[in-house]
Amino acid sequence: MKSQEIRQKFLSFFEERGHLIVPSAPIVLKDDPTLMFNNSGMAQFKEYFLGNAAPKSKRIADTQKCLRVSGKHNDLEEVGIDTYHHTMFEMLGNWSFGDYFKKEAIHWAWELLTEVYKIPKDILYVTVFEGSAEENVPFDQEAYDIWKSLIAEDRILLGNKKDNFWEMGEQGPCGPCSEIHVDIRSAEEKAAVSGKELVNADHPQVVEIWNNVFMEFNRKADGSLEKLPAQHVDTGMGFERLCMVLQGVQSNYDTDVFSPIIEKISALTQAKYTIKAKDEEEEKINIAIRVVADHVRAVAYAIADGQLPSNNGAGYVIRRILRRAIRYAFTFLNKKEPFIYQLVEVLSAQMGSVFPEITAQKGLVMNVIKEEEASFLRTLDQGLHLLDQVIAQSNSTVISGAKAFELYDTFGFPIDLTALILRERGLELDEAGFDKAMNEQKNRSRAASEVSTDDWTVLIPGNVETFVGYDTLKNEVKITRFRKVDSKKDGKLFQLVLDQTPFYPEGGGQVGDRGLLISANETIEIIDTKKENNLILHFAKQLPENLQGSFTAQVDEERRRQSASNHSATHLLHQALRTVLGTHVEQKGSLVSPNYLRFDFSHFAKLTEEELKAVEDFVNNRIQEQLPLVERRSIPFAQAIEEGAMALFGEKYGDEVRAIRFGTSMELCGGIHVQNTADIWQFKIVSEGAVAAGIRRIEAITNQAVRSFYTQQEETLKEVKNILKNPQDTLKAVVALQDDNAKLKKQVEQLLREKAKGLKGELSSEIQIVNQVQFLAKQVDLDANGAKDLAYELGAEQTDLFLVLATVTEGKPMLTCYISKELATSKGLNAGQVVRELGKYIQGGGGGQAFFATAGGKNPEGIAEALSKAIEYIK
Repeated sequence: MKSQEIRQKFLSFFEERGHLIVPSAPIVLKDDPTLMFNNSGMAQFKEYFLGNAAPKSKRIADTQKCLRVSGKHNDLEEVGIDTYHHTMFEMLGNWSFGDYFKKEAIHWAWELLTEVYKIPKDILYVTVFEGSAEENVPFDQEAYDIWKSLIAEDRILLGNKKDNFWEMGEQGPCGPCSEIHVDIRSAEEKAAVSGKELVNADHPQVVEIWNNVFMEFNRKADGSLEKLPAQHVDTGMGFERLCMVLQGVQSNYDTDVFSPIIEKISALTQAKYTIKAKDEEEEKINIAIRVVADHVRAVAYAIADGQLPSNNGAGYVIRRILRRAIRYAFTFLNKKEPFIYQLVEVLSAQMGSVFPEITAQKGLVMNVIKEEEASFLRTLDQGLHLLDQVIAQSNSTVISGAKAFELYDTFGFPIDLTALILRERGLELDEAGFDKAMNEQKNRSRAASEVSTDDWTVLIPGNVETFVGYDTLKNEVKITRFRKVDSKKDGKLFQLVLDQTPFYPEGGGQVGDRGLLISANETIEIIDTKKENNLILHFAKQLPENLQGSFTAQVDEERRRQSASNHSATHLLHQALRTVLGTHVEQKGSLVSPNYLRFDFSHFAKLTEEELKAVEDFVNNRIQEQLPLVERRSIPFAQAIEEGAMALFGEKYGDEVRAIRFGTSMELCGGIHVQNTADIWQFKIVSEGAVAAGIRRIEAITNQAVRSFYTQQEETLKEVKNILKNPQDTLKAVVALQDDNAKLKKQVEQLLREKAKGLKGELSSEIQIVNQVQFLAKQVDLDANGAKDLAYELGAEQTDLFLVLATVTEGKPMLTCYISKELATSKGLNAGQVVRELGKYIQGGGGGQAFFATAGGKNPEGIAEALSKAIEYIK
């Protein structure tokens, strides 16, 4: 059975049983501060489990893109080593929100597996929760009895809290679960060892394929459990593992989910994937191919959903996954140039019908991955040179773990590659030292981000919270619930939820509102507003004295007005870029603050001055046209798209959406906007640059910020005029000044060249014969270019010259090393290596070719010692 049919049979089965089939949510989560990525099928439904929103149907089923590489669920280092862990995987799931419970969930799971998919009953095992005295949760007798009517009792196993009690996190909905495991070993293996002994024992052929979670408790901040008001079902079946079982293979990577990618990797690398490796070398190649095949899926889907590789947060995780793939290909597949990006074509052809975003964003994904590959391959090359230096400086066969960690942390050089290279050279890595440095960094990071959250204190029960901030900045409110949060970063804060809040929560790129909560007796400052699990959270440093009183919620009007101005300008900027550059331009990220706007978009080249002016003029023309805001708050998604509204990839939209129109610009957006484009006043681009391959960024200002910008420019011009003695034509005076400066610069350069020629004769007489090499190390009163000219002048007359010159320009020292090419070859000398070593004495470094190199530094006092050490290279 092909994977496409397997997936469709699951969805059809549950659709026939009254489930609404919903699309996969984006793999990158934007509205849940507790998660970087969608790491389970239920993540997009958290607000329903928490009771903060009502689902569109009490029964839902889907296939969800998931990513597990950080936090509690961290499978990254297992990926590729075994045959059943993945970074990105599909989770087939069915959910009941207060509808059916254990009986239906178990019966349907069994029917689908054994009657629809025809999996033999005698290779299946199930587990039920054995109970926990410490949690005061009894043995799950109900689930056990249901299973007993379907399967032999000796195939029903008891599981402990670790394996059979599922929790959303440290707090929140949780409950016992019942897993289904499959044993696909050979008859001989089964006869030797019973499958029940291998369940949950990380055996590659005895694996869990489906987990049925019965949500009936809520975990409180103090660790205690309380019953939920409604019982829910949350199930998840690993699609790749299911395909392995139904296609009769022993590895997820042998299914048609992965085989097209693996075939392409083999074609591009000339490395053969062997189903059963004969030796260690073949297994190393197998692992590398599995790593690349898995990782390209995770990275490609994340980029398609809007997460670019970067140096922090979710972007760093994506970069780390991709770099792991590049490193394995570099070491074991001998790939020293980009190739992983070409696999996106295969993904698009194979998965585009299921996840259309991978096809729609194919060009962007390929460009970003290709550039990341090229960049990291350069890093690997640099890292190899740095590792050579570490080895050369070591007086031991055990290389410092702290130094290895510096290579890893500062330069991104993989620790396993460091260990491999050291082993090949007969050296050993101080793993304990590396682990210590790594743990110290993790502890620092963990301490900085550690947050403790109290339980909610509910003052007004039920879902009574609404947002009224589109219509008013001031409203009479009551607090419906509150809780305390404590973090190392922000200290002690309180989160308040209001019944009818005018405060806009951070979202869609726009920062959250600030303002005041006012009562007759006190004023509480709201320092930020965010959204979590469908609740709008207002952050304050203190609680009101009378929590059950009435308050006036008042948004900071000026901040809101400036944010609205920048947000509306962002929409006009998007339209301008598509008009000027082409409809390939798509928004890839944004930040809308009161002070400025930032807009990331797909485009392949730097914008010219003419293009930037055209974009700026387009926006300002729309401002001058005084276009009124046309807002539609509850329009069906399909209708909005049909009418021409733009939807952004990576965003999660409901059945009904809010559409914002200014003239011919129409976008789906939940943010705050001006009532008329005239309110923006003026739009000014302040910078444009690259973010990643195929992604550009514009930063711009509007309104008061533009006024301040022009005022500052005017002040600067006045200062320039004063310095130039108030000329009649300022521009002409600046040009004349530049011309004079250029002439003087040429004269100085000529004088320095003449000085260098004069020094040549003087220095020629100071050259010594050391170990049959003509040697000179000396500080000279020249700039860097003069020292270079002098070195080449002296070198032209010698075939065995080893020369080191030191110079100081504006307090910054530089070392210049020249080695005759014949001498560099015959003696194995390298000028680049020389300046890297000597550069340490001037607190700097550098490099170059074998016969000529330079090193800059910041400590002129170290010149004398550097010059004194130079002679050691030829002794």
